Amino acid sequence: MKAFRQAVEARDIAAIAALLADDVVFVSPVAFQPYSGKAMTVAILRGVLRVFENFRYVGELAGADDRDHALVFETSVGGKDITGCDFLHLDDDGLIDRFTVMVRPLSGAQALAEAMNAQFDQIRREAAQG
Repeated sequence: MKAFRQAVEARDIAAIAALLADDVVFVSPVAFQPYSGKAMTVAILRGVLRVFENFRYVGELAGADDRDHALVFETSVGGKDITGCDFLHLDDDGLIDRFTVMVRPLSGAQALAEAMNAQFDQIRREAAQG
């Protein structure tokens, strides 16, 4: 997932979007229901890029079949430090079709939930625009 990692580190939303399947499912660390579809996932990731401070990947793991990847990151939101992991699954075309994020500690997850909640009206508008 070198291309994905580079796109995120460059904050290049167009490059990130190009790596997502149209039917991608995004599983948020702070929302109960997963989000489906490329437009919504791109809008969420755009919101994440607005709220993450000092984001950096610090580790990477790949499954034996090279379809499952885990990218460990560190960041902060609202002054709260966060360690997290992006779990990515690739479809038969090599596009991300499942994107699951987990974060810790609880104080960081709460800060992330608050920051993303404040973004969500804008995220919905951006998703509707495609």
